[in-house]
Amino acid sequence: MFWEIGSRAILDDVGVLAPAGAVTGLLGPNGSGKSTLLRVLAGVQQAGRASSSGTPTTTFDGADLAALPRRERARVLALVEQDATTDLPLSVLDAVLLGRIPHRSLLAGDSDADRAAAHAALDAAGAKELADREVGTLSGGERQRVHMARALAQQPRLLLLDEPTNHLDIAAQLHAMRVLRDLAADGVTVVAALHDLNLAASTCDHLVLLDHGRVVAAGTVGEVLVPDVLEPVYGVRVDVLRHPRTGRPVLSFERG
Repeated sequence: MFWEIGSRAILDDVGVLAPAGAVTGLLGPNGSGKSTLLRVLAGVQQAGRASSSGTPTTTFDGADLAALPRRERARVLALVEQDATTDLPLSVLDAVLLGRIPHRSLLAGDSDADRAAAHAALDAAGAKELADREVGTLSGGERQRVHMARALAQQPRLLLLDEPTNHLDIAAQLHAMRVLRDLAADGVTVVAALHDLNLAASTCDHLVLLDHGRVVAAGTVGEVLVPDVLEPVYGVRVDVLRHPRTGRPVLSFERG
């Protein structure tokens, strides 16, 4: 797929495969196209002109997501955007209940099942104590947990997240990534843009590395998080160690 602003290519002939029931991490420096790719996948932005391989499509479980009616697409996927805002004067519970709209008829109110799903989502996101707060009174980290809960209440089969640990402290970051792992274990396909390479190393099953709008590497954590791949993209020296308990990569960085 392509995406351009003016004459500058933000995404340039990008093809991404996200394995089902796994956590795929989108990596890359600022401006590499991660956020744009997620918005295109979610249908918030349309893919641009055709590539050498044909008309750009976003396919999930054999269905062209862009061709689905909006409500049907919202039953398939949820998007948690970076620095998402909720300007309406809503309680946290009501904001999370917005995630249930695709699952009910247009004029129906919240059902008992909707409210149960919203409370379960708040609990899973570590935000149940915020249910009665007004969204406008929340800190950045609290808002991030609420947006995660709204997406969980939507009960998607494809979950797209742009910097889901943005504004979160360390404990909340680890909790959020644990939620993503649990969702993947339940069969949800998770795609998350991440800046923290060590967080990606400890959580993800599959990685896609973007640079200047192109995919420069894709594969397992062990295949992508290696100096020969990372150093040309990030312009730093990378050393890779192994976590003593998990065996996963632990990265350290120095100026190149």
